[in-house]
Amino acid sequence: MNFNSFNFESALKEGLDAMGFEKPTPIQELAIPVIMGGKDLIACAQTGTGKTAAFILPVLNKIAKSGAPNLNTLVLAPTRELAIQIDQQIQGFAYFLGISAISIYGGGDGIVWEQQKKALEEGAEIVVATPGRLIALLAGGKIKLDSLEHLILDEADRMMDMGFSEDILKIVNYLPKNRQTILFSATMPSKIRQFAKQILQDPEEISIALGKTAAGVTQSAYVVYNTQKEELVKHILKQRDYEAVIIFCSTKDKVKSLFKILKKDFEVEAFHSDLEQVEREKIMSRFKNRTLKILVGTDIISRGIDVVGIELVINFDTPNDPEDYVHRVGRTARADSKGEAITFINEKDQFKFSSIENLIGMEVTKLPLPKGFEEGPTYSAGGGKPKGGFDKPKSGAKKKFPSKSGGSKSGERTTSSGERPQRQEARSPRTEERSPRSEEKREGTEERTQRPRANVEIAQQTPAIEKAKEVKSEERTFKTRANSETLPEPKQQEKPKSESKFGTRTNVIKDQE
Repeated sequence: MNFNSFNFESALKEGLDAMGFEKPTPIQELAIPVIMGGKDLIACAQTGTGKTAAFILPVLNKIAKSGAPNLNTLVLAPTRELAIQIDQQIQGFAYFLGISAISIYGGGDGIVWEQQKKALEEGAEIVVATPGRLIALLAGGKIKLDSLEHLILDEADRMMDMGFSEDILKIVNYLPKNRQTILFSATMPSKIRQFAKQILQDPEEISIALGKTAAGVTQSAYVVYNTQKEELVKHILKQRDYEAVIIFCSTKDKVKSLFKILKKDFEVEAFHSDLEQVEREKIMSRFKNRTLKILVGTDIISRGIDVVGIELVINFDTPNDPEDYVHRVGRTARADSKGEAITFINEKDQFKFSSIENLIGMEVTKLPLPKGFEEGPTYSAGGGKPKGGFDKPKSGAKKKFPSKSGGSKSGERTTSSGERPQRQEARSPRTEERSPRSEEKREGTEERTQRPRANVEIAQQTPAIEKAKEVKSEERTFKTRANSETLPEPKQQEKPKSESKFGTRTNVIKDQE
């Protein structure tokens, strides 16, 4: 089957030929006829399978036939990078059609916003937007969606994870009810199905190789301690002259740290959310043009870029979510090309990696560490967190504690005669020698614990005051009681001005004048 089977407009075919599209991918082969038929659609396919062309080509063909004068299609994407990528692909496909598109996203400077606003005012048939920015435009009356015919949600699962579900429902309220809604997702958890019921009407469903990685990816893993990861990355990168490499870290702090180490020996850039949009676009442009060969980033780029020819993906940290592994690995071996994916697994991550293997339906090869590296931890599918943490001991072996002389099998210490020693005799000299700092702490503790006792002693030393309080209490209850020892009533009392840690201070009785 080829693209001629879809009977696209001749101008659209020219765009496909210019971009080198010859044979449709499985998701394109199944989804395009459904969308051209006007049905709502839920399509599940992982990254790198040609999803963008699957939903854009039939929409472009329909606009080319009808000649829509107003805004016709809205595409929602979770990230700025993905919105820009979709917009660029639309411009390529529509080059000979005369159909315009604009990407709307936050984080840009004033110039970018002016460009976006001008494009909206002049009119664009397709808008690709992030939900947050679009909500702001709708609230300010900057964009009208009355004439919309198509709503497309790309990476719907990612938008759910990022908390955009309520924003999407708000946007849907601005749309005409008579529209075609298309939802694409890399995974299909129950929350996506529940959400789809709210915005789609009697949809068709398509699933392509759910949870599977591309056939052209060679997958392997190293079982390592955290302290071995940085040197292992450098060793791998020195093995050959890679043209395009992505290294994924779990946090932006790790991205920054690894970037500082690698930039001493390699041409590398860090890609994370702290960068301004202009910086991110420059870095991505250099990476696509191969002037930058190594990119270190978080999962923000696991779905937000479409770069053909990435040779190597390194998971510096094992992904927390098995589905994120599929997306990371999906950056390589795109468009039926070949690629390699290497994952670092520490002891803590072994259970997570076992879940990844269950999802992708295969066991990933565990490679021995290269020559010159100390042995890593033993891999176990049910591996968990050791008590001592995950950093390899500097000695390269398990920590050994000095054996106690005469120790019995039960762990109870005994003397050479077999009797249990007294507590004082068993105390080691080391515990007897306290540092000045520990002595200060001990003294401070003793002082704190003795304060209540001091207060009690003060109270015991003032019987006259206690008796005076009893007399006043009895007077308040209007009971008379003869007491020869009762002190004369003081002329004036002062209320306590403060409270101590251990209760209210005793009232101060002024001396009689």
